[in-house]
This record gives sequence, C-alpha cells and structure tokens, in this order.
Amino acid sequence: MASAAWAQSTLKGNVSEEGTNTKLSDVFIRDINSREVSITDKKGNFTIRAAAGHTLIFNSPGYKSDTLYLVDMAPKKVNLATQSITLRAVNITATRTEFNPRAEYPEVYEKSKVYVMSPSTWFSGEGRKARRLKKYFQHEAEQRAIDAAFSPGYVGSLVPLKGTELENFMTLYRPSYSFLRSNNRESIVAYINDSYTKYQALPPDKRAPQPLKQ
Repeated sequence: MASAAWAQSTLKGNVSEEGTNTKLSDVFIRDINSREVSITDKKGNFTIRAAAGHTLIFNSPGYKSDTLYLVDMAPKKVNLATQSITLRAVNITATRTEFNPRAEYPEVYEKSKVYVMSPSTWFSGEGRKARRLKKYFQHEAEQRAIDAAFSPGYVGSLVPLKGTELENFMTLYRPSYSFLRSNNRESIVAYINDSYTKYQALPPDKRAPQPLKQ
C-alpha cells in the first residue's frame, strides 16, 4: 500500500466542451483505482493525485462522461461532448445505491473544515477544492433524490407518454429539490398531472428541451 501511494504524483489538465473549446468548471473527476477525487476550477483546470496505469472518470451534468486511461503523467486536455438528452434518469438510475458522500469521501469533508485560529484552512488550495467538492456532493445528492422520486417508471404510470416524449416531458418539468422536500406524495402527483396539462397545451415544436445558446 505504501509503495502504491509513493508512486502517485500530481496530474494536471484542463477540461473543455467538445467543438467549442469552452472551459468547463465544476467537472467531477474520480480516479477509480485510488478513489482520489478532484473538480475543475472556473478555467477548467484540474489537479489530482494519480499514477500511470490508473483510470480517471470525468462527469458533468449535461455532458457525456469520459474515461481517460493514464499512459503517462503528462498534462491532459479532456473534451466532453454535450448530451442531446438532459434527463438525468437516463444516466443515473434509481437502482444505484444511495449516495452517501460523507461515508465515501470523508477526507473531503475533513479538508473542507475552516478553523478560526488556523488561517491556512481558509486559503489553502486543498481547502478551497475540498469546499467546492463538498458543494458538488450536496448538489449530486439532491439530484439523485429527485431522480428517485421523479423516475421514468413512476411518471410514466401517471401520464400517457413513452420513449422520447416521456423523456422530454420529464426534462421540461423536472421539479426542484426544495419542491420535493416541501410537498407530500399527493402534491407531487397533482404537480405531474398539472404539468401534463401544460405540456399538452404547448405547440409541438415546444415540447422538447430547447438547446442552450452559446
């Protein structure tokens, strides 16, 4: 174990959107061999402890995940392709185990702590990255909770839509986490039915998510 840790070094790189070269912030990066994690900054830059022979996974909402096998430790440029369908349930299904980032990545939460009598915890690069990862984990946990409550199977049992139409409907009317927390099951059923009425009233060309303007 010690020799494996010693072999790791810091990998640097940058993540952009494929075809536009737009730098992507808050892209989650995970080393599946060592469980090290990182996240890109506002300019798309990242650093992560890794080693040749390891595999990195890059994830960002609205983009296809990318896998990078490290042949060497030279700086990497990663391009993520956009997804035509933004429905998270296509990528993260309710069959996945409940996301518990505190249990999976306790070191991130420890590094994210800020101590009044220790200024270094306020401004250190590791501390800042850990706090951004903590926010990412919170957002991811909330989105998975929405995925479980607003699943294709459940929504499809309430509205007469299937396939692409169901995906478009769920993307257009995906509820917020705060809405789910403040409403019971009956209210959510009423929301879905009301949303379906609104969906039916839309012109056919408006019944699909509109592409984001660059």
